[in-house]
Amino acid sequence: MDTKARFSIRPEVILGLVALLTMTLFGILLYRCVPYMLSERPRLEAPTEPAGHTDAPVPPEELTEEVTEETMEPTIPPEANPYNKRDFQYNDSNFLLCTKQPSYAGVDVSAFQGEIDWDKVASSGIRFAIIRLGYRGWGKAGKLVEDEYAKANLEGAKKAGLQVGAYFFSQALTTEEVDQEIEFMLNTLGDFHLDMPIVFDWEIPVPEARTANMDARTLTDLQKHFASTMAEKGHDIMIYFNWNISRNLLYLSELEDYPFWLALYQDRMTYPFRVEMWQYTDRGQVPGIQGNVDVNVYMP
Repeated sequence: MDTKARFSIRPEVILGLVALLTMTLFGILLYRCVPYMLSERPRLEAPTEPAGHTDAPVPPEELTEEVTEETMEPTIPPEANPYNKRDFQYNDSNFLLCTKQPSYAGVDVSAFQGEIDWDKVASSGIRFAIIRLGYRGWGKAGKLVEDEYAKANLEGAKKAGLQVGAYFFSQALTTEEVDQEIEFMLNTLGDFHLDMPIVFDWEIPVPEARTANMDARTLTDLQKHFASTMAEKGHDIMIYFNWNISRNLLYLSELEDYPFWLALYQDRMTYPFRVEMWQYTDRGQVPGIQGNVDVNVYMP
């Protein structure tokens, strides 16, 4: 038999001790926080954008009428590119063709190619030629100049059995200058009949060119004016651009009534929108043409 006294603590005593400890801790916390709660709390200032940060979103209440007008420009993208990177392959003549539909190899030429043996060009597998009719100088005066080989190339390509189109290197800034270039092109063509489109080749050739400060609204309107005027005169039209100009200086959705001609120097099609002609190199080698030449694949 155990004769030692057993020591035990009743449950109500334990609960009382826990409650007392909790109240003590709460009192200490309250004692520390009351002075902070009664003092004036510092105000949090709104963050500011770094100086020169111009692409920050504008709060709705600060939108100006000018910004609202800019958002009115067309935003619907043109038809998506239906081709993937494997849909273009080189043929036996080393010209890139589309394997997904009928397509044709062609060149675009100017006085830079000099005298051309068009019979050799036609025998090489080239099916068409886009001939430069002339150009406007990129300086302030913007003088119009006929390509010295324009007439010889038109006649030579046609005689060799090629389909023939034409283009003009434009530096136009106004619709009046576009009209001058149209008149110049038509005078250069004379009675010559084109089988393929006539093209308004507008570019920014150097940073100091007269075209360097062009905006998308103006250039789109110039392209539309050229296209509608030439279409009224019975010509087929094609809209020429590179990726940069199409992204920054054209509203392509307004120009979809006409086929697109893309300058993109690579052999895999990665452009996001549908084009009917692709200028895939400016360093092509074609029998009958001395030196490098632009080569295109046409998918009508």
